[in-house]
Amino acid sequence: MKLKTLNILNYKNIREANLSFADKINCFVGLNGQGKTNLLDAIYYLSFTKSFFNVQDSQNITHDADFSLIQGEYEDLEPISCGIKRGQKKQFRRGKKDYKRLIDHIGLIPLVIVSPQDAELITDGSDERRRFLDGVISQLDRTYLDHLTKYNALLKQRNALLKQCEERPDMPEDLFEILEMQMADHAAYIFRERSVFIERFVPLFRELYSGIAGSEEVVALNYVSQLQDRDLVESFRRTRSRDIILGWTSQGIHKDDLPMQLGDYPLRQVGSQGQQKTFLLALKLAQALYLSERGTGAKGSSGLSSSSGSSPILLLDDIFDKLDSTRVERIVSLLQSERFGQIFITDTDRQHLTDILRPSADNSRIFHVENGEITPV
Repeated sequence: MKLKTLNILNYKNIREANLSFADKINCFVGLNGQGKTNLLDAIYYLSFTKSFFNVQDSQNITHDADFSLIQGEYEDLEPISCGIKRGQKKQFRRGKKDYKRLIDHIGLIPLVIVSPQDAELITDGSDERRRFLDGVISQLDRTYLDHLTKYNALLKQRNALLKQCEERPDMPEDLFEILEMQMADHAAYIFRERSVFIERFVPLFRELYSGIAGSEEVVALNYVSQLQDRDLVESFRRTRSRDIILGWTSQGIHKDDLPMQLGDYPLRQVGSQGQQKTFLLALKLAQALYLSERGTGAKGSSGLSSSSGSSPILLLDDIFDKLDSTRVERIVSLLQSERFGQIFITDTDRQHLTDILRPSADNSRIFHVENGEITPV
């Protein structure tokens, strides 16, 4: 998948931009706070129908503007555009046709972003790590995304029932039983797909970590789920009384985790800043290769991928910070290989970008970003 042109109007601090990109590497250089990350976020938006950073769409509109517009032209795909107006529902369009359901767009334009915000995968709770799992699998399997959406809706209903039990102690048990059986059905599919993903993904991740670190450091990703040793319907029934007291559901795939380890210890506790950054970068680059090798583009009930064999777009935001020069050199060499498709990189150091572009100067571009103005160098 390749993004050929991008037009932006009133997106965050970018008033207006009309850009054409190289097929391989596109670099954006400038001081911090000038708009480099905002540009990557606009590209991300066209793949996932939302910002990587802001939950509310209105926060993405330039402060004194009433609307924002993003439009991208891709290789072998109709133009994708999104219009956001304050106080109105956003319009997301493929070609000349509006989407009725935004979920139908997910997976059409495969994309992976590497951001300083990824540190939350290590430092925060299991929610962030499950979000990573779900994000990768959903780009390949729309059926998975459908099961996940329905499970979360049922979970919300069960939690609401649990809280109502304080006022209605005589709440019929069959209301819970119906919800719990449906939740268990969706959970079974989600658990199976997460298990298969980890089994296939971990060897690729370890290969990339070793290639960047260049050492014998042993890293691990371990999928942990309650469904590995218990029947979910029975668990719901057994813990229902306690859940009523808690006011939330204590069992289910929404409690799954993906512990990250360096050697035999949690990465969060023993990993240096460089090791943690290497771990996260290897994780995201492995995601890009996994999507490419497994056949990108979300599959529906037929199991067929809509854009099989297409390398995802790779967004790399400030990836060289806290890495020694040797690791930077290995990353640069890796990115120049044919294993990766179109790449967008931001950095404050022009030298890093010059080093990256030297072997592929004929198929690369550099842009300077200042106060939201983006100009080719």
